[in-house]
Amino acid sequence: MISQPSTITRRDAGIHVRPLQESELPAADHIMRLAFGTFLGLPEPTAFMGDADFVYTRWKANPDSAFAAEANGELVGSNFASNWGSVGFFGPLTVHPERWDHGIAKSLMEPVIECFAKWGTKHAGLFTFAQSAKHVGLYQKYGFWPRFLTAIMSKPVEQVNDELQWSRFSEVPEGEKESTLLVCRQLTDAVYEGLDVTREIQSVASQGLGDTVLLWENGKLLGLAVCHCGPGTEAGSNTCYVKFGVVHSGANADRDFKSLLNACEKMAAEKGLQKMVAGVNTSRYEAYRHMLNSGFRTELQGVAMERPNEPGYNRGGIYLVDDWR
Repeated sequence: MISQPSTITRRDAGIHVRPLQESELPAADHIMRLAFGTFLGLPEPTAFMGDADFVYTRWKANPDSAFAAEANGELVGSNFASNWGSVGFFGPLTVHPERWDHGIAKSLMEPVIECFAKWGTKHAGLFTFAQSAKHVGLYQKYGFWPRFLTAIMSKPVEQVNDELQWSRFSEVPEGEKESTLLVCRQLTDAVYEGLDVTREIQSVASQGLGDTVLLWENGKLLGLAVCHCGPGTEAGSNTCYVKFGVVHSGANADRDFKSLLNACEKMAAEKGLQKMVAGVNTSRYEAYRHMLNSGFRTELQGVAMERPNEPGYNRGGIYLVDDWR
């Protein structure tokens, strides 16, 4: 956790940026849905995302990296930063449509950049609309550059018959949780130095958002997948959303990736869920191709913008799913 950032005031625009308070979460959630729904042209903008949730879950995961923009005492926007060790990303960054083009998004970028500096983030990124020159242009001003597309993919949950060695983090005895998290960090660090999704695993566990699937072979951790399941999570009703999933690179990565996705699907079926959702950057072309061959189809795609303008773990040979939304 980081300390609360210093307050930022924009006197010229009357904008005041500060930490987002728990009492403001309903208003922040409303603005987030209204903003995205309006941009996408939905008939009922606030119906965006249905009963899935990004605002409450991300605030509860780390209140110190959730930021509010206020104008004349009224909440007009918010932004959230996520810390994955050497990797960081932010979003959703949203502003009330009546306040678009007032410089509020720029004000909400500054505390996020400050977070990355304090955390020592080596590689930062975001997911945004590939077709929007306005969004891409804004983030380029902060050193983020558009690279490959990220596909948000889905498939119906089906019966999986493979014999798999997998478990759930929720089943790990309390006295073994820290050692299990250490093994998870060793796996992610081997894929990209310093990558650490401990916060995601713990947040899902503490908030009851779903579970983390652990794939094993003879006592060795081959892969992990942090899954949100059902309403009130980033998944939504009847859905298992793999927010982050990875297996060790190497000769057996394709086989292990298949097993990890199958284990997630088994868990989804056990929970009575009907749909699997996961995102994959298309520069991880083997993983993307595997998902296509496994029945996943793209529902939505955006562009990953990265700072510095380097691939990070978005490269061939990396079997990893996430989407930085």
